[in-house]
Amino acid sequence: MDILFIADPLDHFKIYKDSTYAMMAEAARRGHTLYTCEPKHLAWTGADVEANVQRFAIVGDQSDGHRETWYAADAAAPRSLKSFSAVVMRKDPPFDMEYVTSTWLLELAERGGARIFNKPQAIRDHSEKLAIGEFPEFVAPTLVTRDAARLRAFHAEHGDVILKPLDGMGGMGVFRVKADGMNLGSIIEMLSHDGARSVMAQKFIPEIKDGDKRILLIGGQPVPFALARIPQGNEVRGNLAAGGLGVAQPLTEHDRKIAGTLGPVLAARGLLLVGLDAIGNYLTEVNVTSPTCFREIMDQTGFDVAAMFIDALEHAAG
Repeated sequence: MDILFIADPLDHFKIYKDSTYAMMAEAARRGHTLYTCEPKHLAWTGADVEANVQRFAIVGDQSDGHRETWYAADAAAPRSLKSFSAVVMRKDPPFDMEYVTSTWLLELAERGGARIFNKPQAIRDHSEKLAIGEFPEFVAPTLVTRDAARLRAFHAEHGDVILKPLDGMGGMGVFRVKADGMNLGSIIEMLSHDGARSVMAQKFIPEIKDGDKRILLIGGQPVPFALARIPQGNEVRGNLAAGGLGVAQPLTEHDRKIAGTLGPVLAARGLLLVGLDAIGNYLTEVNVTSPTCFREIMDQTGFDVAAMFIDALEHAAG
């Protein structure tokens, strides 16, 4: 297959831990031809959606120590997206208006025959924070509002809460406010931009001490191991980007219940790869843009997540 990865620049990859690199390496091992571009290289010409893409080959690995030597790329050239066997959208957040515009362009390409994973409409329609609202049986007490009075009342009811923006990533902008309410007003003002933006509040889940678990769904099926991202020191956030320690562990019975409920629903919507976040028995996020944690699970357990993904991609691309 000819596979186009829409991603961040290749020379920004930290390949020792990058899930997109793991996908690329497995695809190359199977003999598929790799191409790359960034969202800014997409263009609608009035009749077609194309991109200035670079064909590249993997020429090194994570042992090289020099990130600029792991690939060799040809010069960029325009090519229609529908000419690829599969287009894999792996651009990292932020999920801003340019990201939304990319999904619109990819949807136009899809209508012309391009095979795109994850499905652009499904990416756009699933807010990674708010998507949990479809599955309330797995959700801790939660409030989403821009109303400061409602947020204060939620804190008064639950005593120990987490406040976070709806468009954050990697633990950015996550605050814990305990029963004393220290800095609650300032945090609400800052996160809501004085009432202009909505904020998510959740009852604090003490099981965060055991980790914020990433459960991967591929083609609707769960990877048998989750990555528990455990907060370090006095940090309340388990995100790897915030210094959390990633520990792979087998899925629990309740993890499998969550995965078994969400997996078929999300796969039917064109979400080939999903990263569910769970703390204790509670679902906290549904990640659909660029889910990660392949490498940590692969390195610690030997389970080949990348092979499972490329299997699913080959099957879906047909």
